[in-house]
Amino acid sequence: MSTPIEMAGNPPLKARWIARRNAIFASSRFHYWAARIPLIRSVARGRATRMMDHLVGFSYSQVLRACVESGLLDILANGPVCKSDVAGEIDLSENAALTLLRAARALDLAEEAYEDGWMLGQQGAVLQADPGTQAMIRHHRLLYTDLEDTLGLLRKDRKEPTALSRYWSYAGALHGAAERGEETREYSELMAASQRFVADEVIGAYPFPERGRLLDVGGGHGAFLRRVGEAYPQLELGLFDLPEVVETAREPLAGILGSDRISCHPGNFFEDEIPRGYDMISLVRILHDHDDEPAMALLRNIRNGLEKGGRLLIAEPMAGIPGAEPMGDAFFGLYLWAMGSGRPRTKGEIKSMLHEAGFSKAKSVATAQPVIASCIVANA
Repeated sequence: MSTPIEMAGNPPLKARWIARRNAIFASSRFHYWAARIPLIRSVARGRATRMMDHLVGFSYSQVLRACVESGLLDILANGPVCKSDVAGEIDLSENAALTLLRAARALDLAEEAYEDGWMLGQQGAVLQADPGTQAMIRHHRLLYTDLEDTLGLLRKDRKEPTALSRYWSYAGALHGAAERGEETREYSELMAASQRFVADEVIGAYPFPERGRLLDVGGGHGAFLRRVGEAYPQLELGLFDLPEVVETAREPLAGILGSDRISCHPGNFFEDEIPRGYDMISLVRILHDHDDEPAMALLRNIRNGLEKGGRLLIAEPMAGIPGAEPMGDAFFGLYLWAMGSGRPRTKGEIKSMLHEAGFSKAKSVATAQPVIASCIVANA
């Protein structure tokens, strides 16, 4: 049996307060007392519910996955349907179909309009209309595989292969996927979904200049640039990524945004100079994919490519964001560990890195949904 760790010397006030609080919360006498006082009882129930969500949350994610992979959401979109129809469509017994329907109802993915008349719930209606989010749910089967033995994953050398690291090449970008068929389709859907979510958050939070030149570094097939370009029709746009990526992105981007607005620059942002002549550079869900040393090298490279007064926009999920802490460390922390590269960073850590890279000032830009992305803008 482990013994409590002794606090050396005089521990900080916060540490003493946490130790005292935890001792109270662990007391059965406190639980008995808290259950009988109305205001305290409400707080205690809320904490118990959150703990139960932590305890059984894995089953919620698997219900979500089953609803997507079975096609149940599409079936319910044409509802009302009965359990026997659902069973026939997704190759389950009627009892198994009913179990899944009830589980989906508990998560607001399904709703029983009348006895054995099943339709989409509110959350189900949102999800069924969003193929991008469905692509992300299907993609998470790889993470579930890696997290089957979480301690085993954490004890591995990060260079050892995992289900996620096999999928992601080049530290989080399956860029060279032109001949990989189904894998390419899944990658394209996944990137389009994640970049669209982030782009909408950034556009809603940060006022881009009406005129100017924006270069998206590591911009993949241009999902972020396309959203920004549609919102700011006078902005000139540039894409910098690996040669095979730029080549596949060039024609679609030109067709949507106009060939006179878009410039494509092939290169490797660790090895090649960042193209010059841009007022602003964006890094969208790139920095957290890389460990500290390559991330610093990238920031220095970008700083060298910006003239005085130019700006760098960083947009990605970050650690330690109030209200979004689980997404930063509990999800992306483990996701990136399984990927074998990168980590979520706090705003303070990123700002320190920017200062070290030579940027003069960095400020945070609040987003409406920090679980999707937070923003930092730095001046060269």
